[in-house]
Amino acid sequence: MQVLVAFFRGEYASGALGVFAALALLALVRALLPKAEQDRSRIAAIYVVLAISFGVADWFAPDGGAIERTIEFFFWFFVLASCGRSLVLLAVDVVFGRKTHRSAPRIFRDLTQAVVYVIVLLLTLRAIGVEPGSLLTTSALLTAVVGLALQDTLGNLVSGLALQMQRPFEVGDWIQFDSEARQIGQVTEVNWRATTVMTSDLVEVIVPNAMLAKAAIRNYSRPSKVSRRFVSVQGPYDASPHRVQDAIARALVGVPGLLTEPAPWVQTKTFADSGIEYTVWFFIDDYASRERTDGLVRDRVWYAMQRAKLAIPYPIRTVHVHQESEESRRSAYDRELDRRDKILRCVDFLDVLPDATHRALAAAAEIRLFAPGEVIVTEGETSAEMFIIDTGQVAVEILRAGRAMAVARLGPGKFFGEMGLMTGEVRRATVRALSECEVIVVGRDAFQRTIASVPDVVEKMSSLLAVRQAELEAVADQRPSIEPMQARSQRLISQIKGFFKL
Repeated sequence: MQVLVAFFRGEYASGALGVFAALALLALVRALLPKAEQDRSRIAAIYVVLAISFGVADWFAPDGGAIERTIEFFFWFFVLASCGRSLVLLAVDVVFGRKTHRSAPRIFRDLTQAVVYVIVLLLTLRAIGVEPGSLLTTSALLTAVVGLALQDTLGNLVSGLALQMQRPFEVGDWIQFDSEARQIGQVTEVNWRATTVMTSDLVEVIVPNAMLAKAAIRNYSRPSKVSRRFVSVQGPYDASPHRVQDAIARALVGVPGLLTEPAPWVQTKTFADSGIEYTVWFFIDDYASRERTDGLVRDRVWYAMQRAKLAIPYPIRTVHVHQESEESRRSAYDRELDRRDKILRCVDFLDVLPDATHRALAAAAEIRLFAPGEVIVTEGETSAEMFIIDTGQVAVEILRAGRAMAVARLGPGKFFGEMGLMTGEVRRATVRALSECEVIVVGRDAFQRTIASVPDVVEKMSSLLAVRQAELEAVADQRPSIEPMQARSQRLISQIKGFFKL
């Protein structure tokens, strides 16, 4: 107790005032800092504890010796360091943070703290009677040597400050700092010496700030996260650009990660040796997924070209030397026709067709391939085609309160679109491929030739269709239809004959 009384009076009065000032600033900082950031005041608290420890030790030290001067030096250094630390927190984290509504850059905080510590050191030396100017004068040679050794470090420091003032990028931004495409990454840290970038290969690259200050930086996250991408594809010379562009444009609908606004478009780029080269331009807002989105676009383009029977040229020459007899070609054709005919047998109302007519319809049908997630038919559109699933699965979706709601899943052997084929009515649901799907498509022209050869089957088909439609409506609307089955059948007969002009 006597030690504390002596500490706060007489020759220790100035030291006591210094400790009180440090404690007052520390309490103010802890009161103003957000609760999540109060740990930053821990260093200032440690400095106060150390200052008090040296103050107590000074009371026991012999007067006038080197030990006393050393203890006094550390006492005042820790008192002033605690005050300086608290003032930096007040200026940078409290005032600057509340004014800008964001935390100060780390390099700015570290540099400010370093300047304060240098000032504290100079003030402490002056407090114990040492003139800092004399030290600097006697160590001019040492200062020059140190300055030359720290030339690169100081260059990085100044460049880091310039980058923080200009703010060409921030932590979390995707940037490119080199002409090589592999040098693209996300900024994870910016400090006084270097900037850390995590590339798409999950490789951490530490780039000196001086190098970044000289480089042409491409920021893919600012001022907007939207960026334009492109993929190239070649089309055949014997297909018109309009046909190719239309097929590709329809394939881009619903690609995950691809923006609808700005809308994608297709450009005829050049006439190459193998074919006409087209560029598919599109926009994304998630640069981290850019390569995945590029791949999905290429997938959709391939499926679209395959469905449109547009060959993608490639600059190779393949020479096949083999003999193929008419009998082997006929056998392969018959096997394919048997496969299609078997798939068409899944459609119950086609069973009323004679075998020869059924097989002719299978020969006229078309095979199409759809990518996962691709829309096969859209609710509200008009199309006179029926689809029978050979492989894969599809989801049937209807709009309810402006949102798409899945009502069914269909797999191999199931079919949809029969009313569009038979009567030309608009689609009542959207059908989307859940996996890669191969479907057999029966179009209006092929079906018209079929029923024209056996017109009496219309009545039998309409009866089966009436039953199927009643079942589907009951599932979709959750209530039975009030229209009598015979009246429904007669209505379908009238619609079918009117649609096909029979």
